[in-house]
Amino acid sequence: MTFAVHGLPVARGIAIGRAVLMGGRVDVAHYFIEPSQVDAEIARVREGRNAVVEEIQRLQHTIAGMGPKEAPHELSALLDVHLMLLQDEDLIDGVKHWIRERLYNAEWALTTQLEQLSRQFDEMEDEYLRERKADLEQVAERILRYMKGVPSPVAAPPPRRRTQELLLDDSVDVPLVLIAHDLSPADMLQFKQSVFAGFVTDVGGRNSHTAIVARSMDIPAVVGARGASQLVRQDDWVIIDGDEGVVIVEPSPIILAEYGFKQRQAELERGRLARLKHTPAVTLDGEKIELLANIELPEDAAAAVEAGAVGVGLFRSEFLFMNRRDGLPGEDEQYEAYRRAVEGMGGLPLTIRSIDVGADKPLDEADRHSSHLNPALGLRAIRWCLADPAMFLIQLCAILRAAAHGKVNLLIPMLAHASEIRQTLALVDAARADLDRRGLAYGPVQLGAMIEIPAAALTLKTFLRHFDFLSIGTNDLIQYTLAIDRSDESVAHLYDPLHPAVLNLVAQTIAECQAQGKGVSVCGEMAGDTAYTRLLLGLGLRSFSMHPAQILAVKQEVLRADTRRLREWAREVVAAEEPAQLMAAQGPW
Repeated sequence: MTFAVHGLPVARGIAIGRAVLMGGRVDVAHYFIEPSQVDAEIARVREGRNAVVEEIQRLQHTIAGMGPKEAPHELSALLDVHLMLLQDEDLIDGVKHWIRERLYNAEWALTTQLEQLSRQFDEMEDEYLRERKADLEQVAERILRYMKGVPSPVAAPPPRRRTQELLLDDSVDVPLVLIAHDLSPADMLQFKQSVFAGFVTDVGGRNSHTAIVARSMDIPAVVGARGASQLVRQDDWVIIDGDEGVVIVEPSPIILAEYGFKQRQAELERGRLARLKHTPAVTLDGEKIELLANIELPEDAAAAVEAGAVGVGLFRSEFLFMNRRDGLPGEDEQYEAYRRAVEGMGGLPLTIRSIDVGADKPLDEADRHSSHLNPALGLRAIRWCLADPAMFLIQLCAILRAAAHGKVNLLIPMLAHASEIRQTLALVDAARADLDRRGLAYGPVQLGAMIEIPAAALTLKTFLRHFDFLSIGTNDLIQYTLAIDRSDESVAHLYDPLHPAVLNLVAQTIAECQAQGKGVSVCGEMAGDTAYTRLLLGLGLRSFSMHPAQILAVKQEVLRADTRRLREWAREVVAAEEPAQLMAAQGPW
């Protein structure tokens, strides 16, 4: 019987194949131990943790000899996260506490501490950090499997072949699709030969590690498909629609034929897009458009260039600060990371955003356990930096030193007040003075500010007096303008990029920058969504920054656009009470 399961589309494309099911979670017994057994139970947990650490280290060693297709650099970074979580003191000390104080058996103590830490992750405002809870659950699962002697689910055998009256021929090898409750980076590395055409997981979000790796490998994936691993049987035929977030199980011949056609069309489209890689992004009326990449790690820079980016519009530097046990990175460590990114750009510009953490993104134990009624409105980003100027000076010095090796822009997030602008500029001057005093080389940087708070968008003249360029962070701008937490399922449907208030703030920012001859870009999700490309072009935007995988699709829209014809239509969209209706009737441009 044909049925569908719905989830979140995180990596575009169509995959058709037979299902391979990965085993579910390990059952955990709950019982009390005798006081004399405490040391033995703690030793069991320690042995399990050490075994998993050694396993991940072996996998990291294996990665070193692989190519980017077999093991994208995202996998190595995520394995690093798992290693740090395995060594996290909160996890270790908590397990010991439950064993010693409550006399829980080792497995019960581990799962109890996991629940405690999971609640802390659930309270985080930042979507990416909140989804790191899955990483914590996976390292705990691997420890439990070792302690119980349960083999890894990646050892599951391939499905048997069976005859079915469909449009695929079983006389040849058919593709396989993976169905799992969740996937860890170590699990995904086991499938490095790319035998799987797509992935489906019960849990996860748009920024989960499964989604990140699927996008980097360009594999269709649907996550958050609740119950898929229980509903799908081993060897079922499955269609994964990574565009719509739909998983179709045991499709009829008609449905299979339809998706087979879509799959072939998508492959042809992908081939056509690949041919645009070296084509300059110029509209039909001759407007040159700058297509930039958003990256998280220094190693991403070269990959961005390979994807066709003409620069990096957003390097999220906070990823260098997260999941560390040995304190914040020092100046030399940051400098080396930024320098690698600069050199990876091969002379193209790199825009480094200063650290965007605080409140919902705790970096130390004091912050982790503090209480914030509304983290999104608390001490975060530049507010956090200005509250700790010594830390901020270290980062500024490192960025300025890296600028001696290539073109570097410095982007400041979350600014809203003139006083914050003055303090920030004073610290940049102080960093230069400090480097002069120490005799260290540094280079020039262009200074920019993110427009992601409505107050900033409404006081643009103040910003443009002090900064060389602006970058519109549409994700936060939409959230703050509409007072919508897009991660809250009860109100997420109200998160609307096309709300007239949002469009007016975006349009005003672009227009004011143009009037004053200052650069402006969009670095939020709107930049990489082809549904908004022509609207932004019509509003005058000439610089887009997005995930590298989105560049070619956006470039295709640019090449087909005539900004002269889009200009009046875009003004009408912004002025409309229901902009979405005009967007749907935008015509053949």
